[in-house]
Amino acid sequence: MTHAPDILCIGSVLWDVIGRAPSHMRVGSDVPGRITRLPGGVAMNIAMTLRRFAMTPALLTNIGRDAEGDELIAAAAAMGLICDHVYRSEDLATDVYMAIEGANGLIAAIADAHSLEAVGDKILRPLASGALGSVDRPWSGPVALDGNLTVELLREIATSPLFRDADLRVAPASPGKAERLLALLGHPSATLYVNLEEAGLLCQTEFDSSETAAAGLIARGARRALVTDGGKSASEATGSDIITQIPPAVMVTRVTGAGDTFMAAHIASEAQGMGRSDALQRACQAAATYVSGEIP
Repeated sequence: MTHAPDILCIGSVLWDVIGRAPSHMRVGSDVPGRITRLPGGVAMNIAMTLRRFAMTPALLTNIGRDAEGDELIAAAAAMGLICDHVYRSEDLATDVYMAIEGANGLIAAIADAHSLEAVGDKILRPLASGALGSVDRPWSGPVALDGNLTVELLREIATSPLFRDADLRVAPASPGKAERLLALLGHPSATLYVNLEEAGLLCQTEFDSSETAAAGLIARGARRALVTDGGKSASEATGSDIITQIPPAVMVTRVTGAGDTFMAAHIASEAQGMGRSDALQRACQAAATYVSGEIP
């Protein structure tokens, strides 16, 4: 029997193909390294971390009815993620993300999330059908929402009665998609999770710290914002009240998925009753542990 979810993860679930090299790289570099294929995507990365923190996420996404999709569903189910509500497209392939990382960080990445964008609001059907909620009795728990959704769908979510009681936790898929979150900037229950660059894009300026960026997002209309600045700092702003933590110093061995890990750890910490400072500190620790390579 499938357990009832305690959080919904809506957005990108795909295969991550990551090439990592131990040397510094630049455009045109051709170096030895390792290439891995793992379940990924923003919604998937968040769900996997939530599972490590003893939460039970359900995935709302599109996964193709191809061999790659069947394998991805099996991998997610084996980790204890609820896949009963995933939309399975008959004619769209399972999405893929490809990235190159060197000792100097992310060199380049391409996200092929066209299938997720193409199916649109079909992934939200369980929220209206009664499976996870309805217009009369909408989902009232936390929702992790990622910016791989189209601007049109994010705008729909911002005004939909299906989300009126939800605790929305929102993250861009990448700096290139950060401005999609403008549709949710003034949502009364949305918490934004962004890095320094993404905060600058949303506010059309540049910030020199996570604290000033968090304050800038609040001034821009966000109800609540969490901003990370790599290993330098992380800040959480609720109204005019801002707290800041310094992450533990670690040797960075990977970067893809670090922000998703931070977000999931923070959500789980608050769900378990932690206060603001402790939740932020735990999220910083989880992200540091992740980038150090200690968590598979």
